[in-house]
Amino acid sequence: IEELAATGFITDATTNPLFVSQAGLSGDPRYMSFVDEAVEYAKKKLNSGAVKSEEEAVALAMDRLAVNLGREIVKLVKGYVSTEVDPRLSFDKEESLVRARRIIAMYEEEGVPRERVLIKLAATWEGIAAAAELEAEGIRCNLTLVFGLVQAVACAQYGAHLISPFTGRILDWHKKQTGKDVWEPEEDPGVVACSQMFYYYKKFGHDTICMPASWRPSRGPGVDFELDEIRALAGSDRMTIPPPLLQRLADAADALPQRLQAKDAASKCAEAAEWGGGRMSEAEFRFRLNQDGCATDKMAEGIRAFVAETDKLQAAIQAASEPDSSREPAALRAD
Repeated sequence: IEELAATGFITDATTNPLFVSQAGLSGDPRYMSFVDEAVEYAKKKLNSGAVKSEEEAVALAMDRLAVNLGREIVKLVKGYVSTEVDPRLSFDKEESLVRARRIIAMYEEEGVPRERVLIKLAATWEGIAAAAELEAEGIRCNLTLVFGLVQAVACAQYGAHLISPFTGRILDWHKKQTGKDVWEPEEDPGVVACSQMFYYYKKFGHDTICMPASWRPSRGPGVDFELDEIRALAGSDRMTIPPPLLQRLADAADALPQRLQAKDAASKCAEAAEWGGGRMSEAEFRFRLNQDGCATDKMAEGIRAFVAETDKLQAAIQAASEPDSSREPAALRAD
């Protein structure tokens, strides 16, 4: 991140449970110092009575580790850093609110203003409802694991600051369903879906940022096709692009024309009116989501994957808190 930020070509950075888990399990002394601080922070809260059980202390230590990583990233980028609420709470609005507010409070304790942080939530109905309350409190949200227009529309209607649709994973689903492995970039189902979201937002005046992530070569394996989806979505509000693909873009000498333009929204968006009259109900959201096989399957799959990484991190935090650990951090037990 530090190297890329120095180029001036990136503005923001995002984390997810995989990133935090890998950092916590890496053995890198710098990252392990973050783990130790998180465990000690949680122990102090347990001893003071601010948290009531060892289980709650472990959850706090996990949130604290994510904040420790985010605090360092904020020093490197000029824009947002996204920090994700425990994905095991993807269907628990109230606990998601508790954890999101706690994450923001810890950032503010460290001198990081809430305006620099995006709280990352899965785009379930409960996640969208939690985001609506957080946005009203001045806590900006990044709704992730977006795979269908219904999720994108509901996120915008309920005031989410930003969404992260996963272009490549949408393509993965359609490849599996159709058996078709090669697509022209403009016909790539992930590109089509993200374009629909962009144009819907522009046509109906939503300020929500559409920031596609997760990339695949539309035309099949090969370095010449790695940038297919990125090129086809040039003009998106923002993109999340991994370092190797950023380097490929930097090395490319050919033109990169803007494909998505707000001025085309009226003709490109097929919807005549806002879904749900401008504010979709829970019943309509759930029905439309059910009818979208890709969004239903891939969101569930994504949550399961993030939960698996979170479970690994929890086990690592618990192990790090044991008094016989080789690094001997403080145990997460009240004194």
